[in-house]
Amino acid sequence: MASSLILQAKNLTKIYGENVIFRDISLDVRKGETIVIIGPSGTGKSTLLRCLNLLTRVNSGQIFLEGREITAPGTNEDQVREQIGMVFQNFLLFNHLTALENVMLGLTKVKKLPKEQARQKAMQELSRVGLADRAGHYPAQLSGGQQQRVAIARALAMDPKVMLFDEPTSALDPELIGEVLGVMAQLARDNMTMLVVTHEMGFAREVADRIVFMEKGSIVEQGAPDDLFERPQHARTREFLWKITELYGKKEKP
Repeated sequence: MASSLILQAKNLTKIYGENVIFRDISLDVRKGETIVIIGPSGTGKSTLLRCLNLLTRVNSGQIFLEGREITAPGTNEDQVREQIGMVFQNFLLFNHLTALENVMLGLTKVKKLPKEQARQKAMQELSRVGLADRAGHYPAQLSGGQQQRVAIARALAMDPKVMLFDEPTSALDPELIGEVLGVMAQLARDNMTMLVVTHEMGFAREVADRIVFMEKGSIVEQGAPDDLFERPQHARTREFLWKITELYGKKEKP
């Protein structure tokens, strides 16, 4: 894994009215690193991801992409989102477009690629996620796992420098989760820089370079998967991991 810093959040705070989502969050992301963010629901994990690619604006703090501040006034947000791709819980595909057309859309509308060049790039990304044979299918003709893989291909087609995944398997039936996690694991092996919010602890332990545990709008603890699962430093981390692994059928306390 390369060690160069690619994404940096400094002292981020997000407040809605009187509700503090998170306060004074700082996080460094290195090129090629896979970071899995875990924690209870409502602790600011998804909002943090949305802030990192400027879908949601922070109240204070700074975000840097390859050393350039993207929270600075005048930043072209669309250009930032080309470089920081995001995959959501729901697939957000256009139902009237085929899988191929869904992936092509950003290439033609945002990157202004000629149609044939966009088609070739879209097919390349659909092949990457194992869906070349479903290119002509509409979302209604695809399983949930296939739709999510199309959404991943759509994000990858923009050649992002960083990929954000916001609980990408939470809307899927259990038997479809593996195919999406398999694609993400391959991206990690290919050294794609990724931040992933998930409750899939097996994936987190096997694929992550670093796990970040958040609660009540703060980073409580972070470290290598074996350290967090086997030797958590904070009682709250230990309690959370015990409860969630118990929920998913694990027998041993971390």
